[in-house]
Amino acid sequence: MVLTGAEIVIRSLQEEKAEYVFGYPGGAVLHIYDALFQQENVRHVLVRHEQAAVHAADGYSRSTGKVGVALVTSGPGATNAVTGIATAYCDSIPLVIISGQVPTAAIGQDAFQEVDTVGITRPCVKHNFLVRDARDIASTIKKAFYLARTGRPGPVLVDIPKDVTAAKAEFEYPAEISMRSYNPVVKGHHGQIKKAVQLLLEAKRPMIYTGGGVILADAAEALTKLTRMLGFPITNTLMGLGGYPASDRQYLGMPGMHGTYEANMSMHYCDVLLAVGARFDDRVIGDPNHFASEPRKIIHVDIDPSSISKRVKVDIPIVGDLKEVLEEMIRQLEAGTQRPNAEQLAPWWKQVEEWRSRECMKFKNSDEIIKPQFVVQKLWEVTGGDAFVTSDVGQHQMWASQYYRFDQPRRWLNSGGLGTMGVGLPYAMGAQLANPGRPVACVTGEASIQMNIQELSTCKQFRLPIKICNLNNRYLGMVRQWQQLFHGGRYSESYMDSLPDFSRLAESYGHVGMKIERPGDVEGALREAFARKNDLVFLDFQVDPTENVYPMVQGGKGLTEMILSAEDL
Repeated sequence: MVLTGAEIVIRSLQEEKAEYVFGYPGGAVLHIYDALFQQENVRHVLVRHEQAAVHAADGYSRSTGKVGVALVTSGPGATNAVTGIATAYCDSIPLVIISGQVPTAAIGQDAFQEVDTVGITRPCVKHNFLVRDARDIASTIKKAFYLARTGRPGPVLVDIPKDVTAAKAEFEYPAEISMRSYNPVVKGHHGQIKKAVQLLLEAKRPMIYTGGGVILADAAEALTKLTRMLGFPITNTLMGLGGYPASDRQYLGMPGMHGTYEANMSMHYCDVLLAVGARFDDRVIGDPNHFASEPRKIIHVDIDPSSISKRVKVDIPIVGDLKEVLEEMIRQLEAGTQRPNAEQLAPWWKQVEEWRSRECMKFKNSDEIIKPQFVVQKLWEVTGGDAFVTSDVGQHQMWASQYYRFDQPRRWLNSGGLGTMGVGLPYAMGAQLANPGRPVACVTGEASIQMNIQELSTCKQFRLPIKICNLNNRYLGMVRQWQQLFHGGRYSESYMDSLPDFSRLAESYGHVGMKIERPGDVEGALREAFARKNDLVFLDFQVDPTENVYPMVQGGKGLTEMILSAEDL
């Protein structure tokens, strides 16, 4: 079958069962858009900015586990996409980004809308390709999807010159692909797993610490089973929320900079730490030297060998697919005669409960002014904890992660590694398209939402009934908090004046807008919004501008050096 390069691109996406392509047309990809027009299997979602195209594909992937697909043109189309690509790279999200390029003969000639896309994206992709021959398109796209979804997932970019999309070639999609230089380890080492299980059974003060890898590997069920068999306390990082049910007694909340007192103290004072799909990053353990000051044995399970002993030296490294490793641990526990000793663990649990009794997440509610934590609590109640929740980055992100209790994986979508403002609305678009009929809420702030607010237009075109909860405190909240605590209250450029009336702005896009100013109106507004099943509702909550996120570990400090409230300052 002889097809144009553009037709081969679309047929390849069909072979990969791609449901949606999020994109924005331009000169270098017009042949691909023409091929898209002539078929119905792959649906195109027209965004209003290329950054949002990649974020929406990212949100689609995070909520489903499938590979998200974005399509952008050359030059500014590709450079606009870089922030979205870097965001996905930092959180190991499987994406395939197809970018147009100037014709082959014009490459290096400073042609109109030419940039070195392969060079620009090299530091923030798992891999990238420049396709110079139409005969190579199908095999390259097959490789791109394979690379994106296997091993430690990540974004893969395929750059295709315009003349290659116009040229004709024989089309045959490869059934399988093998790459000599790429063979990710899947099965964990049996002996290492055996040593790990024995160490866990001997532990007197055990702790389980899990991250985003559990979500990416679809290992939440295996993790939950193992944790309940062991009877150990567990914590999920910001990226791992939902990997273990937040409503369960063994769950201690999130660790790290804005984690709970009980999670941080248990992480620091345990004698055996089982780390699963987490990377001991600076926002979780703080100062590595402080963390290393307490002796403990560490078991670290990860698909990526380069993540093991990168920041913290570990005792038992296990490289492999998390789901497979956890299931092997369960099998070994079930096959053996030894079980965790509840009496041996009792003093440790008594200590954990003592730390938990501090109730570090309590906040002073008000009848006069809306507290942002209260809004998130009510959002959780109104949705029954069953919504897909996206966030932007800042104070509202932390409050969403602290007060919305996630019992299931892939329900919490946020930018953890790169910390990208503007992701919330496009993430919600991707999640809503992937999960039609399901409640999707975007928790954002008045600064973040304006970074991709033009996507309200996309939401109107594609009838996406997202509920936007804008925690409007008229500040760059996290910047203001740090300026208050560590810069003598010098609020340099953190106040947001000249804000639009968001409810009326939403209405101008054809959506429903609400402005909520009193605490007594919060629950009613949320219930009304979620009752409107077919409408995007923008809820502009006027929240306390002075509220800070607590608990807090200052950058460079240790896990036990926590500020629990304003009284600790």
